[in-house]
Amino acid sequence: MSYNRREFLQHLGFGALQLGVISAIPASTWASSLSYGQLPRSSPESQGMSAKGILDFASAVEAEKLNLHSLMVLRQGKVVAEGWWAPYAPDLKHTLYSLSKSFTSTAIGLAVAEGKLKVDDKVVSFFPNEKPATISPNLAAMRVKDLLTMSTGHDKDSTGSLRDAKDKNWVKSFLSLPVEHEPGTFFVYNSGATYMLSAIIQKVSGQTLLEYLKPRLFEPLAIEDVDWETDPNGINTGGWGLRVKTEDIAKFGQLYLQKGEWNGKRILPAAWVEEATRSHIQSKGGSRKQEENDWQQGYGYQFWRCRNDGYRGDGAYGQYCIVLPKEDLVIAITSETGNMQAILDLVWSNILKSVKATAVQSDKEAQTQLQKKLTTLSLPLTPGKPTSELMSKMNGRSFSIADNDLKINKVSFEFDKGWCLFRLKDDKGEHLIVNGLGSWKIGYTDLSALPLKLVLTPVPGEVRTKIAGNGAWIDDSTFEMTWRFIETAHYETVQCKFDGDNVQISLKRSLAILGNTKDSRPVLSGKMLA
Repeated sequence: MSYNRREFLQHLGFGALQLGVISAIPASTWASSLSYGQLPRSSPESQGMSAKGILDFASAVEAEKLNLHSLMVLRQGKVVAEGWWAPYAPDLKHTLYSLSKSFTSTAIGLAVAEGKLKVDDKVVSFFPNEKPATISPNLAAMRVKDLLTMSTGHDKDSTGSLRDAKDKNWVKSFLSLPVEHEPGTFFVYNSGATYMLSAIIQKVSGQTLLEYLKPRLFEPLAIEDVDWETDPNGINTGGWGLRVKTEDIAKFGQLYLQKGEWNGKRILPAAWVEEATRSHIQSKGGSRKQEENDWQQGYGYQFWRCRNDGYRGDGAYGQYCIVLPKEDLVIAITSETGNMQAILDLVWSNILKSVKATAVQSDKEAQTQLQKKLTTLSLPLTPGKPTSELMSKMNGRSFSIADNDLKINKVSFEFDKGWCLFRLKDDKGEHLIVNGLGSWKIGYTDLSALPLKLVLTPVPGEVRTKIAGNGAWIDDSTFEMTWRFIETAHYETVQCKFDGDNVQISLKRSLAILGNTKDSRPVLSGKMLA
């Protein structure tokens, strides 16, 4: 069966405008008109910063291929620069990975302020039904504070053991693990510890972590459309899995910079902010010597200390909320990079250095260049040509796929001016992905295909994900597609090599590309159907 344009738009559940090319937004990097809940905008020079330093940062991260998805810079409480690398955009959420941890510790601070618990409370006291029959002295001594500071006493991260728990009870699994060191004395980065903070919030409040934070943190900051992954029993994962927008990350950092106040209202106790963001234990990580290493500046309550007397929440592949109190500066970044230290280095050498102690003269040329840069950001399209002599032959053709572990049994291609509709059929049904030829096209795909989203724990109720597709002919017989899952950090490349009536389809995840490793999924072999 062949789909015309209207039919496949209806099939995907989109209107024509929603399937259009994504472009960099906003039209002005210091727009004067604001929507509800947006932070105020200004120019860099008006807030004592050089536009050139921010421009140099944006240019440098591209030159070093650090694969940023978004950037927002706040000075003195105002957004002075913002940009999204298309197909990422301001209205899209983004997976935060371990930047989620800083939001989890904030929930603990709120619960402490409400008298629901104390940081010196013992972890086992919250879980009488899940604790082991025999409790070791180290487990008995473990406090909420030890969870907060990644000093539970475990010799390694507990997350794998939690996910592998046979009875799917992550709390019970955590409490059953040996605690090799005296709690409070040994740092090991441990996402399972943050999960336990989420479980404690649920115990003391009767609400999930997300439910607890909504009226206390998210609603006062006008942070909307938030979701968080869960364990098999509906407990939010805590240590990862939160999705918010880039501006929401910036608001969170600004709340901390303002020592817990927002629009004149106390959201979080100032004493908690101070306690959460100071160093409690010597941290570990990175390969550099300590004075040059942003992972060895100390660890607070789910916040890392930074060089330059700052602190940050951060997540895998470069999700950042950086707060520099002395400079009255907040920087929010999302990305997919294998070199997180390089991003921080460029923040220090460009954005931080653009902050001036005295008034900054207006530099219209630098402002114009920065505005042009930030409104035309885009990740690379699939390299190649939009057409091939083979394209008309493959248009509307279907291929039967040989038996494979992915249970994919059929694919087909439909080409038209500016786009390609790729259809894949497996044991769960048919999956459609539209690809721009020379542009990004936006749609949805369900989460059962391939699998596509790299989510190990589910988002409650989510059955499909937003996707941006792009394709090109990399040679006369090879069509390659790039599929970006634009509310995550990741993407796929799908290469289709045609040879007569045969096709071979190779899949490669961005993490395999990033690590220069082989994708474990099989190469698919197909035969054209009559």
